[in-house]
Amino acid sequence: MDTPHKPHFIRPCTRVWLVLVILTCLTYAIGEAGLGGTAVMLTVLGTAVVKVELVASYFMGLRRTRWLWRGIVLGWLLLVSGLITVAYFKALG
Repeated sequence: MDTPHKPHFIRPCTRVWLVLVILTCLTYAIGEAGLGGTAVMLTVLGTAVVKVELVASYFMGLRRTRWLWRGIVLGWLLLVSGLITVAYFKALG
C-alpha cells in the first residue's frame, strides 16, 4: 500500500528533537559565556525541566499514557528541580 509522500512534512518527534538541540545549544552558550547568578541558574534549570518533559513525553511515550504515569514523572521532575533550587538558595546563604 503506497502512501503519498509529503515533501515538506516534519514529524513531531523531529520538531521536538530540533527544540532539544536548540535548548542544548542555549545552555552550552550560557556556560561558555561564563554567566552566573540567580536568573541564569533559573534559566538553565528551567531549560533542563523543559527538556526532560519533552524527552519523557515524546521519546519515552508518556504523552499517550494515563495521567497517573505522566503525573508521577512530572511530580518527580518538580521535586528534583525544587530541591536543586532550594539547595542553590541555601548555598547562597
